[in-house]
Amino acid sequence: MRETNQTRAESFVKAKLGRPIAPDDALELNCGAMRALKLGTLTAHVTGGTDREGGGNGPVVVLMHGYGAPGTDLVPLWRELAVPREVRFVFPEAPLELGFGGRAWWPIDMARLQDRSSEGSLERLTSEVPPGIDAARAAVLELLSLLESDFGAAPEQTVIGGFSQGAMLATDIVLRTARPFAGLAVLSGTLISRGEWLPLMAARKGLPVLQSHGRTDAVLPFSLAERLRDELLAAGLPVQFIAFNGGHGIPGGVLEGLTQLIRSIAKSPPA
Repeated sequence: MRETNQTRAESFVKAKLGRPIAPDDALELNCGAMRALKLGTLTAHVTGGTDREGGGNGPVVVLMHGYGAPGTDLVPLWRELAVPREVRFVFPEAPLELGFGGRAWWPIDMARLQDRSSEGSLERLTSEVPPGIDAARAAVLELLSLLESDFGAAPEQTVIGGFSQGAMLATDIVLRTARPFAGLAVLSGTLISRGEWLPLMAARKGLPVLQSHGRTDAVLPFSLAERLRDELLAAGLPVQFIAFNGGHGIPGGVLEGLTQLIRSIAKSPPA
């Protein structure tokens, strides 16, 4: 069978916590302590907080899934993090629907992404500004504004992050806006938009960053993650870099690092 953009994507997008999330699991998530809200143009799954449905006025963690994953892909994370009960979690769904049930923040040519035949191909990956990233950024910024106005999500108490493509978008939002954040979580992301990102990094001096990447990542090269880390450090952002022996995923050590980042902005001990 001829390999297509769809089959290339399906091979890796749903491996997050050691196993794929089956469709039945995703349906069960909607039946638990969580609610789906329309925030601007995006649907978001909201959980945690005092009522386990995003209630209260605690810190907010916004996590965006990767390319090709379902909108609920990262939702199980909130049950894995030993954080105070007051912490609220928001998991936005990317706006673009893909043919195999997944979603995307912007289109990706998977064959081109996986082409590492030359140094030039890696340089191209870091320098390109993805078509569609501006619209994705605008949609998430609208979501953040509504979280602030309607749910009391103070920007200074908001951690933004994501996995893979969602991590790239989170980094882009932090660098291209002056909106305050409590921290940034870059889980298996990479350096893109290099010419635009690098001059903007110094403005975020002091912002805590959690960054993780697998040494054998077959999707986004480990070397580019190191490069992103080095650029952030040079600009004055404190980066906790978690390198792990594995591929494109979120192992336990990364969850511990994310827990520490969230607890550092929360006032009460874990529940």
